[in-house]
Amino acid sequence: MTLHTILRMGDPRLLRVAKPVVKADTPELHALIADLFETMQAAGGVGLAAPQIGVDLAVVIFGFSQSARYPEAPAVPQTVLINPEISVLDDAEEEGWEGCLSVPGLRGWVPRFRRIRYRGMDAYGNPIDREAEGFHARVVQHECDHLIGKLYPMRIRDFSRFGFTDELFPGQDIADD
Repeated sequence: MTLHTILRMGDPRLLRVAKPVVKADTPELHALIADLFETMQAAGGVGLAAPQIGVDLAVVIFGFSQSARYPEAPAVPQTVLINPEISVLDDAEEEGWEGCLSVPGLRGWVPRFRRIRYRGMDAYGNPIDREAEGFHARVVQHECDHLIGKLYPMRIRDFSRFGFTDELFPGQDIADD
């Protein structure tokens, strides 16, 4: 396993559209997934997309039982999601604070669809088909945005609710993104 540098906002590689994975269950894919998990855990993240470490493949990982970065968030199942597709289950949106390992030290108030269905495959090529709501849905949408070259600031509607974590939440011990 290799600990990778996470690309930061401004790096043009984060704006590219990821290519689909053609073949699952390969040694190269398993190595990439192990590297993603090691890098995410070392950074204290709740998800990571392959483009964030400079790999242009449609692979995201996410999940946690508890998060210092989002202490109030309910657990999200640890997931490897390859070639994801998201369907919106209803038009209801929910706004919430988001941070990103590629946008360190900042948070923004971001609208996301409250209920989604996501499909794709796992590392072995087995199909994944799940419904998610709330924070789980937010994490999936956030990570999948990386596969289409979007970072969460591109989704913010009110920039008065975007700023440095220590300024937005003074005196609170919130992990730096």
